[in-house]
Amino acid sequence: MSITNTSPTGEREFFAAFLSDEDSKSMFEKVAVERDWSADMCFTGGIAASVRALGAMPCPEFLIVDLSESNDPREDMQSLAEVCEPGTVVVAVGEQNDVSLYRDLIHAGVHDYLVKPLSVEQVRECVASAEEAMAVQEEEPVVEEVKGDKKQIVFVGLRGGLGTSTLVTNIAWLFAENGQNTALLDMDFYFGTSALQFDLEPGRGLADALENPNRVDGLFLERAVVKPHKHLAILGAEAPIGSLRAPSDDALPHLIEALGENYQTVVVDLPRQVLGEHGDVLSAATDVVLVSDYSLTAARDCIRLLAHIKFAAPSAKVHIVTTRQGQNADEVDTKDFQNSIEKTVSVNIPFDPRALMDAAKKGKILIDAAPGAKPSAAIKQVAALFSDGDMANAKGASWMGKLLGKKN
Repeated sequence: MSITNTSPTGEREFFAAFLSDEDSKSMFEKVAVERDWSADMCFTGGIAASVRALGAMPCPEFLIVDLSESNDPREDMQSLAEVCEPGTVVVAVGEQNDVSLYRDLIHAGVHDYLVKPLSVEQVRECVASAEEAMAVQEEEPVVEEVKGDKKQIVFVGLRGGLGTSTLVTNIAWLFAENGQNTALLDMDFYFGTSALQFDLEPGRGLADALENPNRVDGLFLERAVVKPHKHLAILGAEAPIGSLRAPSDDALPHLIEALGENYQTVVVDLPRQVLGEHGDVLSAATDVVLVSDYSLTAARDCIRLLAHIKFAAPSAKVHIVTTRQGQNADEVDTKDFQNSIEKTVSVNIPFDPRALMDAAKKGKILIDAAPGAKPSAAIKQVAALFSDGDMANAKGASWMGKLLGKKN
């Protein structure tokens, strides 16, 4: 099949379909005619044909692709994502009635997956749903970002088990709920949990960014992240242990810079064991949060890190947050702790095992699953440290990731 540029002006067509069999093609042609779309934009050929065709024509706004002849639908969808423009609404058609495949496609940003044999009514409903999704995208206001208002917030846990990653994901989600385009960078390359807390897989986005820093730009980031919320992008990894090579000296600074250029707020989960090797992450921080408890070890390490931050990020605001208050008796009382580190604790987050357990059972983050719990209220206080607005009224919501979704 040979497809030339079907738009003489070079502008995007509204619709195109690539189907592997004539029956499916005929159904989509019929529905296209009903909507006054061009039936000539229904082509014979599956996803492989669509990938080839999009190299010679502007990507349509609404795209139907057939996975029936694909040996690896997930890999082929990734190839399609690389040639699609952000904002394209994609519907996949296939023969596999596989729940796992369906979930993977939805997580990758596919609007819907239809299993053959198709009916005309099924195609009509799917097309109508896709049109509604595109209408919502068009109605959503563009957030005007003020360059001077950008934030890069680095969280460092003074030891494991304090719930630093849980705090980071909740803070990032709050910013997203407040309408700020937010990126969460999970620097735990092997055991990161940021994507997992949203029941997502992080993919190879972070690994690719560190291995190929010259490729990192806005388009690369759009493809590399996973998005549990329309305003939240997560860049992380679950790499095989020991598989990652040490990144080049400029890889992380370049990545941080690119994130800062493309997102209003960048939140970084920086494990303390990674700090020694990748301390340059601190240099761009507007705020650094040290997550602690009231222990002697934490007091010692807090003093050491405060001294290091003064050297590595002299212009950053530093905040001390304690977690899991009430879980165990404090080794050091609050007054003595603050006197020893010569800094006031900004927020104390209470421990609520029941709320944490309920959130885990629901597959949600804490502040979404239990917005009225005491830890959730304290987390909102932490978010308010970086915001002139009111985070307290951020509402809960559930959004699927859109790899092929709207631009930030």
